[in-house]
Amino acid sequence: MTADTGATGDETAAFLARLTGLLLRSSGEGAGTIGRTVRDTARALDADASVLLVPDGAALTVRTGGDSRTVILHGVPEVFRLDQVVALKPLVQDVRAGRTGVSEANRRLAAIETSRPPYPWWLKLLGIVLFTLGFAPLMQSTWYEVGATAVLGTVAAVLAVAADRVPRFALVLPLVVSVTVSVITVEVFARDVSHGGPVLLMLPALFFFVPGDYLSAATAELAAGYITTGAIRLVYSAFLLVQLYVGVLLGLYLTGTSTRALFDIAAASDLPRWALFLSWIVFTVGTLLAFAIPFRLLLPLLVLVYVTVAVQSLATKAIGETGGTFVAAAVLAAAATRLALRPDRPPRLVLLLPGFFTLTVGSLGMRGLTTLAGGYVIEGFRDLLKLVTIVTAIAVGLVFGAILAQPADTDS
Repeated sequence: MTADTGATGDETAAFLARLTGLLLRSSGEGAGTIGRTVRDTARALDADASVLLVPDGAALTVRTGGDSRTVILHGVPEVFRLDQVVALKPLVQDVRAGRTGVSEANRRLAAIETSRPPYPWWLKLLGIVLFTLGFAPLMQSTWYEVGATAVLGTVAAVLAVAADRVPRFALVLPLVVSVTVSVITVEVFARDVSHGGPVLLMLPALFFFVPGDYLSAATAELAAGYITTGAIRLVYSAFLLVQLYVGVLLGLYLTGTSTRALFDIAAASDLPRWALFLSWIVFTVGTLLAFAIPFRLLLPLLVLVYVTVAVQSLATKAIGETGGTFVAAAVLAAAATRLALRPDRPPRLVLLLPGFFTLTVGSLGMRGLTTLAGGYVIEGFRDLLKLVTIVTAIAVGLVFGAILAQPADTDS
């Protein structure tokens, strides 16, 4: 291994700062690997680095020779440009192996940061719609649910794409989307109770914004010992969930509808089994388009989604929902961790995300809060208790699976 002997300390620190910044901005599903990645990369460049993390910031200290430099970084954690995460892995591998010096690494990293999304805006819009449609049968396995979700999901997708073009709009996007979806649902789709409760009709269109994955990631960070990042991310996730809930209530107030309408009784199922099976293909394709994952990864991600769903279904029948969710999370984490060890495979985050979405339970939080607002106290608290239990099962399962699959010489 050969380091870039012509590189100055400033160049090395600048590269590591840009690397940390990109990792921070891509850490919506957890920041646990940032410190290790930066430290290992710094060693390959004959430097030492330490990172002090909070979810939206990092203090990076780089020591080269006798000099020490500290850089304060800020970034909003998200997962919307996973193509950048995929492109970053071979760059980091080349730096660690000594095949790329600091100057070339800086050029490649700049190209990744300034790269355009792999899909145009209209494909992202389509991806969000497919993402919501894939989840619709989980709420109610009816054709009416699918049709309502197609309309509501399109509305939500238009607003999400608009927020990409007007960044300041993103600050209130969850509230605006939930108000809009609530009004349309109440006025158009929830007039006949035989189609199920309005909450169940709304939820698929809000799945792209419901922070169930953030809740699970925050709890996993707590379980892994990342107290500060986990606790702050947990509070932020709860805030996003409450913001969506408030939007649903505002939609009711705007239409003059009583909160007693917020029941979540499901309609009788009329979807055939093949439609339920194919819904996961629709969901996975939507995930790729919505989160900018290269389309060449469709097959391995689809396999991981079906494996996760199958394991959860079988284990739930054997040991109950909480145990089944724990086993599925552990299997998913172990598979993603082992696959990501191979240089030709995508990063663990990308392998984990679609299957992770099949386990996340932010909808339980929304159902619990809205059901409570409707005056159905017992049902509401039951959903919220279930949310806490399942989120913890997912978090512990993810940590357990990752520990089992990591090589024995991997440090934390």
